[in-house]
Amino acid sequence: MTNFKEKLQHIRAFIFDVDGVLTDGSLILMPDGEQIRTMNIKDGYAMQLAIKAGFQMAIISGRKSEGVIKRLQKLGIFNLYLGVDDKTEALDEFMLTYQIEKDQILYMGDDIPDLEVMKKIGTPTCPKDAVEEIKQISHYVSPLKGGKGCARDVIEQVMRVQGLWPYGNEKEPNH
Repeated sequence: MTNFKEKLQHIRAFIFDVDGVLTDGSLILMPDGEQIRTMNIKDGYAMQLAIKAGFQMAIISGRKSEGVIKRLQKLGIFNLYLGVDDKTEALDEFMLTYQIEKDQILYMGDDIPDLEVMKKIGTPTCPKDAVEEIKQISHYVSPLKGGKGCARDVIEQVMRVQGLWPYGNEKEPNH
């Protein structure tokens, strides 16, 4: 079986869940019923770097929030599948649109709604605090929790392995 670092050489696209991956899963409930989340600035920085380097980026989430949409669009992410019941349908649409194979996708999810979609892609990953069922099928469990830099962790690893991280990489010069 191919090891994790070898799989990263073939990644062309990242797909992330929102709650529990890009956020820590907490909600601040406002008196008017609005629900506020926090996202990690380091995740956002890595996401926009990956887009600039030519990677496709998508978000697939069962929830929809105007604040989340605005934040992600500001980062340059426009493949937003929000408020979806069947994440595998969103995955299929994304793959068809960009002609991307399952082995070229790294998906990061954290909970049962991500289980089926993660089984369909080549490189399933999760944050440290994902549920056990997700950890069991993941090829990599980040040492970082959801909303605490786990997306940055996997993006940076992919870009370093491919020699695309602008601040150093793992590719050795050929001798």
